[in-house]
Amino acid sequence: MTSKIDHIGIAVANLDEALKLYTEVLGLTVHGTETVEEQKVKVAFLPIGDTEVELLESTDPEGPIAKFIEAKGQGIQHIAFRVSNIEEALEAMKAKGIRRIDEKPRYGAGGAKIAFLHPKSTNGVLIELCERN
Repeated sequence: MTSKIDHIGIAVANLDEALKLYTEVLGLTVHGTETVEEQKVKVAFLPIGDTEVELLESTDPEGPIAKFIEAKGQGIQHIAFRVSNIEEALEAMKAKGIRRIDEKPRYGAGGAKIAFLHPKSTNGVLIELCERN
């Protein structure tokens, strides 16, 4: 069902400051930034190998990334797995008893269709399913 890790989402308090580590220290290159109003985030994409690091800064103090940082601090927020058909993947998760945060896919950064699985069903890890065309 999943074909690879699409990206690793990292919650950061300040995107510009965080980018210094990933570009100046680790030598990665930013391949675009985007604001996703629906999710209240500003995102930067940094490809590495066959995957990406996705840095997420909240655009709203009540947004999910702001709440994540408030509760747990900056750091890995989710791991996204690439799927070829997100609707089928969500149905398969339901059939296997996995609790879903999203019953239906929604718009994600980079034009992807995404849906999250609840960490209480996935050993404490927030898993994102991601379909890209």
